[in-house]
Amino acid sequence: MIEWLQEHGIRIAIIVVIGFICWLIFRRIVPRVISRTIKYRMKDKSESIVKKRSRTISHVITNTIGVVIGIIVLFTILAQVGVNIAPALASLGIVGLAVSFGAQSLIKDIINGLFILTEDQYGIGDIVKVGGVSGLVEEVNLRRTVLRDLDGIVHYIPNSEVSIASNYTKEFSRVNLNVSVGYGEDLEKVIGVINRVCFRMCEETDWKKKIIKPPQVLRVDDLGSSGIDIKILGDTKPLVQWEVMGELRKRIKAEFDRQGIEIPWPHMKVFFGNKMVEN
Repeated sequence: MIEWLQEHGIRIAIIVVIGFICWLIFRRIVPRVISRTIKYRMKDKSESIVKKRSRTISHVITNTIGVVIGIIVLFTILAQVGVNIAPALASLGIVGLAVSFGAQSLIKDIINGLFILTEDQYGIGDIVKVGGVSGLVEEVNLRRTVLRDLDGIVHYIPNSEVSIASNYTKEFSRVNLNVSVGYGEDLEKVIGVINRVCFRMCEETDWKKKIIKPPQVLRVDDLGSSGIDIKILGDTKPLVQWEVMGELRKRIKAEFDRQGIEIPWPHMKVFFGNKMVEN
């Protein structure tokens, strides 16, 4: 045993150390190379988009390189201890062929994963809806997408299940909300009030950094059963649209209260002969 360790142990340790060092080197170099390449190819994109894209690609490539290095180290060690790896490699090829027939979903996962990455459908840090699940992308690789929803639940979605991918935060996001007012209100006055609230908010330093195109009234969107719906649209930086909409709702409600503008609630009128009862 001592002789075997003296003959092979040191070499095996050296092989493992070399493999580990190679992985560390690639782990440091790959993100830098990818970052520079993405910056060069996406000159017209914002810094946040470039960082998100670089992080996603780097994560996939470093993990793949780690697996390849691990396999090389394993076969090198087997060869060092006297195992004939030629039959093992041949057997691996046969097993791989057999597995491929029974693992078509895995192959589909990988193919879909390649399309997701090369087409930049989404990346780490995006808010997306895939496989019927919405959430923050925490990981993307060639086999699966990992999402965390608002309840903190983590969902592991095979890439083969991603037939439709909806990205809520690609390049920019949008404020899209309806505000309802009573039928007795002057719509021109209401629209003016809403636009002033939006304009004042966009002039503030903290919000100006987050808003690309100031929200404003687009149209009268619907004549509802209880009130008139007014559509407001605007563009924001990715991930902040919900924050902006929440602040807008709060400010519009406060301004409506000051102006005496009614925000309706569901009610109905019941007639008993000539008498009317309103609920």
